[in-house]
Amino acid sequence: MSSHARFNIHAQGKSKSSATLTMRPFARAILAGLAMATVAATPAFAQDPAAPASASSAPTKSKTTELKAVVVTGSLIAIPNAVSSSPIVTIDLATLKASTGDTSTVGVLNQLPQFSATSSNFLGGTAGGIQTLNLRGLGANRNLVLLDGRRLPTADAFGDVAINMIPEAAIGEIDTITGGASAVYGSDAMSGVVNFHTIPYFDGIKGDVQYGNSTKEDFAQRAASVALGSAFDGGKGHMLLALGYTDSQALQGTRRSFFDLVTPSSYIGPSTFVPSATNLPSQSAVNSLFAGYGAFAPVSNSLNLGFNDNGTLFTQTGAKNYLGPRSGKYAVLGGNVRMPVGPQFLIGVPVKRKQAFSKFDYDLTPNVTLYGQFMYVSSDIFAESGGSLTQFGNLTTIPTSNPFIPADLRTLLASRPNPNAPFTWNGRYVGVPYKNVNSVYTTSQYLVGAKGNLPFGDWTYDAYASHSSTNLAESMGYSVLKSRVQTLLNAPDGGNSICAGGFDPFGLVNSSNISQACQNYMTTTANNQTKLTQDIVQASVTGSLFDVPAGSVKMAVLVDGRRNTYAYLPSEALSSQDIEAVIAAAPARGSINVKEAAVQFAVPILADLPFAKSLDFDAAYRRSDYNTSGGVGAYEADLKWRPDNSLLVRAGYQHAVRAPNVGELFSAATGVQVPFGTPPQTIGDPCDIRSVARTGGGGASVRQLCMQQGIPASVINSYVFPTTAVAGVQSGNPNLKPETANTYNVGLQWMSAFESPVLSTMSASLDYYNINISNVISVVPGLTTLSKCYNLDGSNPNYSAGNYFCSLLSRDSNGQLQLVRTPYLNLGSLKTDGLDLQFNWAPSLASLGMSAGGSLFLSSYFNYMHSYEIQTLPGSAVQEYVNTISVGASHPRWKAMTTFGYNNQDLTVGVRWHYLGAMKDSTSVTTPLAPAPGVPSYQTYDLYGTYWLNDKLQLRAGINDVTDKKSITVSSSQWSTDPSLYNPVGRSYYVGLSFSM
Repeated sequence: MSSHARFNIHAQGKSKSSATLTMRPFARAILAGLAMATVAATPAFAQDPAAPASASSAPTKSKTTELKAVVVTGSLIAIPNAVSSSPIVTIDLATLKASTGDTSTVGVLNQLPQFSATSSNFLGGTAGGIQTLNLRGLGANRNLVLLDGRRLPTADAFGDVAINMIPEAAIGEIDTITGGASAVYGSDAMSGVVNFHTIPYFDGIKGDVQYGNSTKEDFAQRAASVALGSAFDGGKGHMLLALGYTDSQALQGTRRSFFDLVTPSSYIGPSTFVPSATNLPSQSAVNSLFAGYGAFAPVSNSLNLGFNDNGTLFTQTGAKNYLGPRSGKYAVLGGNVRMPVGPQFLIGVPVKRKQAFSKFDYDLTPNVTLYGQFMYVSSDIFAESGGSLTQFGNLTTIPTSNPFIPADLRTLLASRPNPNAPFTWNGRYVGVPYKNVNSVYTTSQYLVGAKGNLPFGDWTYDAYASHSSTNLAESMGYSVLKSRVQTLLNAPDGGNSICAGGFDPFGLVNSSNISQACQNYMTTTANNQTKLTQDIVQASVTGSLFDVPAGSVKMAVLVDGRRNTYAYLPSEALSSQDIEAVIAAAPARGSINVKEAAVQFAVPILADLPFAKSLDFDAAYRRSDYNTSGGVGAYEADLKWRPDNSLLVRAGYQHAVRAPNVGELFSAATGVQVPFGTPPQTIGDPCDIRSVARTGGGGASVRQLCMQQGIPASVINSYVFPTTAVAGVQSGNPNLKPETANTYNVGLQWMSAFESPVLSTMSASLDYYNINISNVISVVPGLTTLSKCYNLDGSNPNYSAGNYFCSLLSRDSNGQLQLVRTPYLNLGSLKTDGLDLQFNWAPSLASLGMSAGGSLFLSSYFNYMHSYEIQTLPGSAVQEYVNTISVGASHPRWKAMTTFGYNNQDLTVGVRWHYLGAMKDSTSVTTPLAPAPGVPSYQTYDLYGTYWLNDKLQLRAGINDVTDKKSITVSSSQWSTDPSLYNPVGRSYYVGLSFSM
């Protein structure tokens, strides 16, 4: 079975225990009360795999340097000195945190090449404070996250787990299995398992404080945690309480020049008149008007026209007669008037998080141990998203009776075939404070259980039950109400009788000066709430069946049941589509029930023979019965061969099944933005006359397809999409079927058998993985939908309007692209394979012929991704995405991390090198006719050091991104970079102190 071999992130030393201080009676009483409260709160029984003796969140003072022994945990069958048949990395969190300075566990783990960066608190994203892990780039919901071998609460409807819910003071070591483990652990473990081990019980207090900031002193990060432990009732019981607090400062977009021109939006403060394709101003009227301005002809009558403060008009495309600002919040880019919104957003989102964790056990009898656990986390996140836009849903219109309409625009309106028709306008509400989102996110889990020995043989039992609840409450301040804006625009006096001054959207000065009364009238605080629950009951028995010459054949049997519920409750303003720039989201709810049974066998085949120190076979099968998708089965078989004590050869196969989660089945429609830029620099709307889709070899066919979709013949030859993005909407699909995966892995693991002191501290491993997922559950990216509809990747060679992807697009009566639907679907396949290589070496200076004491250490991790293939629909062409970048879906061929340093009894100093290979932009696959530029390789260096002030206090400090590497431009990103890959903050420093008493 996929038991967990453990190897340190780099060579660790023998350690002496941190000094402890017997706790006073009142402290014991407090902890005992908390433990008993945990028991009383949850009527259940639980499984609590023993925490490894090596795990510890408190620093331990190194005396000498040598490799630790291999320890195994996490499998249903505990086999001492066994090793894993799956690729695995184990780290000591305190050790890696000391050398990275990152205040989040996710930030620490994402530095390992096996992980792909996911959610971030950078660039306006809050996600309720959720920070997730993503193995192999297959998605956060395809790896399973455990705490001491048990499931953690889900943080959202899609089964993701917020890693930042666990106080770091409670975390010791972290196992990462990257070969799949669904047969042992259940659905969601397609790409692997991350198992957090809490620290073992102890007597005393352990704590940690840290402060960090950018060298510009504008992004402070503070973190503190403490753990208290004690035995009670003569050692029959043990208690542990851990508390944590983090506070991250906001980093304004204006603080980094890289973001000055980020997201050059076509929604601008002066506002624009959007001509109707079926009611255009006369071309002669437009020519006459702009001739009077001295602007060069021709000016198409279908172009958006903006408003100068002197009442004249300008073309947003081409910037003819534009008299407004060209720096700061405004720019003319590629001849187009734009409003970069990067400076309006927060690069770093402020987060305040409180965490609490407690656990206990008590030996009721020699064969019955009761135990329990309680967890709570509360996160408060505040983000600003800039000025609201006139975007999504039914757009507001302006009647010709509006008193603020400039005279020049009235002239053009009068030349239309229907001169009295109201007209559509685009704009950004610059006279209203930035829209903000305050997210308050709380999660709690109660768990109790019993474990012990059965009265026959070496059989043991474990049973537990847990209840988890998650609540996300979001408040969107300064949300602009469409209905109120429309009332003001329709008023004969421009709304002055409703609120002082009314609402004048024409020109920058007018739109920027909205009275407080009108701001209050136009805006509201829109609220929504997401509620999740998870209930688990699980029991298992483990023991030996019989003996064979090579040892004992062992078996484990497990049964469990889970129920997950989801409910989304938006306010009326949200569900009725009355908020500007927000897609309507109706209330939604759903639940999933699953019953499971699993069996695992561990069979020793050979032992203590020449060329076969051991040969073991493991197998497992799990049957799961879902109320939503029926019964599914997962199975695996593994082989481990150890020719001698220094070499392990491992191989495994797994067939995994992942049923659709509650979010994929039932989630409410969620609005997203599909940015596609301005052609011809980017693809834009493929029907746009400037797009390469129209000017390329298939232009005539694209033109015909666009007309079939509703673009009037009268404007098809002058059609221009007025903005740089379009609304997208994704929603759950109750008709989804499970996805399946076949996983193979083969690997070598070597620990030096050399007697030479120089070579004896070497270890290395090399693993090949191959994961092939079919019937993939996913949304179709908006850009992919456009590419496939308009044959930009060759998938619609007949340019058929009946193409499935074309059916996901909606256009209004004027032909303007309105919506790109991206529902959850069972798509084609997803396949990736590659190699993991890690090498460790820790020679003492004496072994190198030096007189100084201490040791050097070298630790290197490399990931080579050979392939990342996506088949969007069954039967469609397979597309290769390896070595391509797209925000949230990057697949670099090479990733590496190497640490080199020196340590002795008191001091450790080191340098860490991060490497990310060069990549092509993902548009080289989706739109090969107009690919965006790729990115060069990216390297950063960190310096760090730790020093023991005494046996109880360890000081650490470091500088990250020493060379102050600038962010890399990612062409297809609306932020011009990917903050999860490329550091948007720049050089930073940190100092921290760990202590024990």
